[in-house]
Amino acid sequence: MAEDGLSYRDAGVDIDAGNRLVDLIKPLVKATARPGAGADIGGFGGVFDLKAAGFNDPLLVATTDGVGTKLKIAIETGVHDTIGIDLVAMCVNDLVVQGAEPLFFLDYFATGRLAPEVGAHIVAGIARACKEAGCALVGGETAEMPGMYQDGDYDLAGFSVGAVERAGLLPRADVGPGDVILGLASAGVHSNGYSLVRRIVERSGLVWGDPAPFAPGERLGAALLTPTRLYVKSTLSVIRATGAVKALAHITGGGITENLPRVLPAGTIARIDLSNLIVPPVFRWLAATGAVASEEMLRAFNCGVGMAVVADAARAEEVADAFANQGESVIRLGVIEPGAGAAHVAHVAHVAYDGAADFGFPA
Repeated sequence: MAEDGLSYRDAGVDIDAGNRLVDLIKPLVKATARPGAGADIGGFGGVFDLKAAGFNDPLLVATTDGVGTKLKIAIETGVHDTIGIDLVAMCVNDLVVQGAEPLFFLDYFATGRLAPEVGAHIVAGIARACKEAGCALVGGETAEMPGMYQDGDYDLAGFSVGAVERAGLLPRADVGPGDVILGLASAGVHSNGYSLVRRIVERSGLVWGDPAPFAPGERLGAALLTPTRLYVKSTLSVIRATGAVKALAHITGGGITENLPRVLPAGTIARIDLSNLIVPPVFRWLAATGAVASEEMLRAFNCGVGMAVVADAARAEEVADAFANQGESVIRLGVIEPGAGAAHVAHVAHVAYDGAADFGFPA
């Protein structure tokens, strides 16, 4: 007797669910249309017209990133509508540090069993962030892979392309000693260090639904899902209005310590005055609860600064005011000094750290 025939659905892949997801997200995608892109989906690739976007002599800049284990908190709390913002922000913030305007974005969404409504919530966050960043969501890929992921689990990756006029590429060649380093406030942990965050939460004995010790009125899971801040509009506005931004550094994994030197020339030191740093309560709680050393905090997290800005000393105040007018909280982080060898960061000042309720830094 012949065995019953198998279908793709029997193997765990539901094509109809995929089609339903596409139907759910079509209006979200369409809302991200911008000059140069129609933001329709359904084709095999997205097309972008640089001429229609107003560029004359452009260079293309491309970035890709994910969200990391912050996804586990979204999955375990069932809150899926902001994680897409993180995905977009991690990519487009990397574009603007080179002076590039984000043009379009694509996402890759992989899951063990497709739940169209969950996927729609995720894409809603992606579309919302794309709209805020001014880039079109021109396509993506949804992969249903039973056996690769547990039911309910998913992974995300993002890909973004931007353009900058050749003369506007950052960092500029004149970055050097005497320049001032400004810091733009982060919204919280953003999307890096969550493997450590989750270990600290385990140590604390708290669960995601408990009140957040560092955020009155919020649940722990929701507070830790605060999305990555998008710096695109403010940064591009200040670059264009002042012409005085020499370099930018997106402060992600590695913190200021590892990311700022990436945009500085050899033979320089970024001297950071940590006493000027405004440390959000979430980092104080993480440091105290996990007994995390100050140096480790500075390398694992943004510690309150999501973007660093380098400007000529004579125009630093003008640049800071311009960012403040765009709604950013700005601090003076430090200065660039002559050094030897590869560019690096040197921290100065000391903030007391009692190991329980405060967070400080090494002298």
